[in-house]
Amino acid sequence: MIIGYVNANYESVIRLAVGNDTGQRLVIDAVIDTGFSGFVSLPSEMIEELNLPWSYRDRGTLGDGSEVIFDIYRALAIWDGNLVTIEVNLAETEPLVGMSLLKDFELKIEAKQKGKVTITSLLE
Repeated sequence: MIIGYVNANYESVIRLAVGNDTGQRLVIDAVIDTGFSGFVSLPSEMIEELNLPWSYRDRGTLGDGSEVIFDIYRALAIWDGNLVTIEVNLAETEPLVGMSLLKDFELKIEAKQKGKVTITSLLE
């Protein structure tokens, strides 16, 4: 189970360890974005700090309907106690967790400031 919280802006936040395959890790606070279909987005500063390997470019549609091209990097994350390979979209925003990482999990949010966010596996 993954536990997070609702911040003062009513965003659901979880702590996540992201790193490269040489063992370097960053522990980040990431906002859950159910409109983001990818795994995780990170700003260039974090991607460079982790020296993540570039994989490919992909087209994405933003909330305002505009299309953009994202650089996609390969990373590892500790997710529900397991080390998993993920894709990281380069985006100059706060770190985001998307629906691909939440696949096969249930998300519950107490929608109030300092509310509890729980993410539990549906495969148990």
